[in-house]
Amino acid sequence: MRGARPERDVEATIERSGVLHRGEHVLVACSGGPDSVALAAALHSAAPRMGIEVSVAHVNHAVRSSARQDECIVLQLAAQFGVPLSIITLRSPTDDEARLRLARYRALAKAASAKSCSVIATAHHAEDQTETVFLALLRGSGLAGLSGIPARRSLEPGLDLARPLLGVTPETLRAYCHARALPYAVDPTNSDAGRRRNAVREALANLRPLFPALDRAVSRAAEVIAEEERGSPRARLRRSVREHFAADDDLRDLDFAHVEAAVRALESGRNGTYFMKPGVALRVAGGSIAGIITTE
Repeated sequence: MRGARPERDVEATIERSGVLHRGEHVLVACSGGPDSVALAAALHSAAPRMGIEVSVAHVNHAVRSSARQDECIVLQLAAQFGVPLSIITLRSPTDDEARLRLARYRALAKAASAKSCSVIATAHHAEDQTETVFLALLRGSGLAGLSGIPARRSLEPGLDLARPLLGVTPETLRAYCHARALPYAVDPTNSDAGRRRNAVREALANLRPLFPALDRAVSRAAEVIAEEERGSPRARLRRSVREHFAADDDLRDLDFAHVEAAVRALESGRNGTYFMKPGVALRVAGGSIAGIITTE
C-alpha cells in the first residue's frame, strides 16, 4: 500500500494497547516465525519510549526437521539487536499441541524467572483471536470461551502473560518484517488441514473477502463479552445506554459505534447529543444520561 508504514503502525499499536507497563522487564517468546520476529523487533525499537527492558527466549521442541533453522533465525535476531537470549531445547515425546504448549509455557516461565522478568509477551494476533473465538463457538463454550484470548493474564504468581498484538493482522506483521529486512521461518504445520485450528483458519480465509471487517468485529465482540464477564465499569455503562432504549423494540438493535460514542462521553463527563438511530439521539450531560430526544 502506497504510503503505508507498517513499522510505525505495529509499534504504535503496541504502545497504545497499554498491555505492557513502564518499568517492566519483558521476555519475548520468539519462535522464529514472522509474528514473533515482528514482536521482538517492535518491542526492541519501542522499548526506550515505553520504558521497558526486553529479553528474548526461544523454545526448540526438536519435533520438526526445520527446528534448527528456526533457532538460527532467533540467534541472528538477538545478535542483531544486542538483546539477551535464552535458548531452551525440550525433547518432546509427542507432537500433541496442548502438551507442547504447556511444556513451552513452563520453560518460558523458568527462563523469565532466571532473567527477573515480570511478563512474557507472545505474538498472538488478530486472526488468532478470531480463530479462538470460532473454535470456542464450535465447542459450545460459554461466555468465558467466547471472550477469546485475554490481552494480559496471570501465568503464575509474579509473572503475567501479555499479548500486545491482538489488534494487528498477520499481513501487517509480515510487512513489518519485510520493511525492516528481518528473516523469518514459515511453520509447515500451518498447512496441515487435519488440525482443527487450521481447518477453521481455512474457512475464515474464505469468509474474509466477503466480510472485510471480520477480524475487527470478532475482536470487538470478544472484548465486550470479556468486559461483561468481569463486570467492568464500561460494561455497566454500555448496559445502561441500551436499557434506555430497551422498551422500544425498534430501538433495541443499536449500532455498536453509536453506543461506544455515548459510553466514552459518559466516562469522560462530557456533554453532548449522540445519535443512536435516524431521528433518535441520547442526551448526555455531566457524565450522566439526561434522556432520549427525537429529531424528526
